[in-house]
Amino acid sequence: MKALLLGLALIAPAAAFANQELAQKKNCMACHALDKKLVGPSYKDVAAKYAKEKDAYKKLAEKIQKGGSGVWGPMPMPANAVTPAEAETLAKWVLTIK
Repeated sequence: MKALLLGLALIAPAAAFANQELAQKKNCMACHALDKKLVGPSYKDVAAKYAKEKDAYKKLAEKIQKGGSGVWGPMPMPANAVTPAEAETLAKWVLTIK
């Protein structure tokens, strides 16, 4: 049992890091940072805004893929070259940031 818990403890941070790597690979980090506003809002602010919204990851995944405007101000977010699975992975990761 201890080995299982230790294994899970090691996997969880690696999974979170892997998603940050995906965000860097897909150039998301050019406009967003974990805890401060750049061109777009911080991931921490996005997570807080959608924290109580059921299935928020679906809405965010669509925004990641298709882009959008008006939610965080006048600067539009362009569509991103990500697969639906990558968009969902990124959205779920963003929602974990505290």
